[in-house]
Amino acid sequence: MTAEVLLGYLTGLRLLDPDIAWPTLLRTALFVHCLDALICRLVAHNSGRLKALWTILGLLFGVWAMAAVLLLPSRRLHSPP
Repeated sequence: MTAEVLLGYLTGLRLLDPDIAWPTLLRTALFVHCLDALICRLVAHNSGRLKALWTILGLLFGVWAMAAVLLLPSRRLHSPP
């Protein structure tokens, strides 16, 4: 298995376009992972988690990290009104 095929399936981009070219795959994966990192950072901030950690996890693992941070319960204590 080549790095191109592995990256294509881990990001899900190869499922969308099986014939995606390597440069396009790489650019798109980097762009999407940067957006995933930003979303992970925002969700982590709003749920009381470590922003830097979740930003790095989002950059490395993309949609998988985003799914994890969205599914975790909030760490913020809710104060009564």
